[in-house]
Amino acid sequence: MDRSPDKSFCHAKKPIGLGVLIANLGSPSVCTAQGLRSFYAEFLADRRVIEVPRIIWNCILYGFILPFRPYAILPQYKKVWTDEGSPLLVISEQQKVALQARLDKTLGAGNALVAVGMRYGQPSLAGALEELKAAGCERLIVLPLYPQPAAPTSGSTFDALGDAMRSWRHVPPVRFVAGYADEPAFVQALARSVRQFWAANGGDAERPQRLLISFHGVPRSTLLAGDPYHCWCVKTARLLADELALPHYADTDGAKARTNYAISFQSRFGFAEWVRPYSDASLEQFGDDGLETVDIIAPAFSADCLETLEEITIQLAETFHEHGGKRLRYIPALNADDDAIALYEQLVLRNALGWPEQHLMSAECIESLAPSQRPRTEADCIAARRRANALAAQLEQEPLAADTVDDAGEAKQTLKQKKDK
Repeated sequence: MDRSPDKSFCHAKKPIGLGVLIANLGSPSVCTAQGLRSFYAEFLADRRVIEVPRIIWNCILYGFILPFRPYAILPQYKKVWTDEGSPLLVISEQQKVALQARLDKTLGAGNALVAVGMRYGQPSLAGALEELKAAGCERLIVLPLYPQPAAPTSGSTFDALGDAMRSWRHVPPVRFVAGYADEPAFVQALARSVRQFWAANGGDAERPQRLLISFHGVPRSTLLAGDPYHCWCVKTARLLADELALPHYADTDGAKARTNYAISFQSRFGFAEWVRPYSDASLEQFGDDGLETVDIIAPAFSADCLETLEEITIQLAETFHEHGGKRLRYIPALNADDDAIALYEQLVLRNALGWPEQHLMSAECIESLAPSQRPRTEADCIAARRRANALAAQLEQEPLAADTVDDAGEAKQTLKQKKDK
């Protein structure tokens, strides 16, 4: 703990009350090789991100990656960099301003303060927390904008939160939003963005043959070690497809539908196996199979960034075209759209229930914050495992879960039959 006097606390002044920290991964502050090197040095040194023994990883990171990779990927960053800076940082600021405006309207001006902090780079999480502390915030809600929580994202944010507050003499009450992958407002916002994109780009006549729901990938070892990120991604995709009434392309009805859907994972890094199917390999197969039109949505990204603006719209589009595809379109992230900001406000207010800020909410507002999900039952768990086995069979992968030995055997037999065909 820092033993120097803490002068931020004052009994005589009225505190703001509620501090809201919205967090994201981060981005280089400047579009130069040195700027990229500084960012990736911090990012790739995180033990949550790279789970390799340090003595081995440090040799790789400092001997091979940092001296060369910034120069290799600099042209990619230059393609998406704006006059205002990094797209992620620009959009994050817009999200902060919009959320502040909504909270001022709901709770009254001066009762809540929103700050934005990045896990890596600037503005930092520690700096954002100091901003809220200096303003006199007595209670904190931390909202990492990772819909599907994972150890390298929301888990790492939690670590940084503790590290930053380690020296504080007064640690205020903190509530941490660990994800919102199956939040109805999130799924509905995604569905509306798809419908609006289709309506604005030719309507039903120009709808794609397939909607590819692409998530950021993670090493398969993390899934096997117990990180449920992959499961949250699959759930988001399933709920979105249900909301849009789209069948999976591998289903019997999928081949007959005007538009069907598929799930994939992008942004592989290194040589280890990552969770499958890969987005680039999927698009290669779609093109080889004669598919001509694909739209991609990336629900893991709350703001457009390098992985969406460059990897999807340029790299993956080129991959699809090289294999015979005619058209690939990207459906933008929710960014600072009204639906997204309304969702973030709902998450903040729900987590503020039971605190003094509840007295500032209308009765209608409080009623609307009731969670839609009920506690999971054993039947829910069994149904989820069976859906997981069915998906594994569709993707021609080994099942990861089973209710009984018989269920596991049945899933493996289904996989064997598909491979034999």
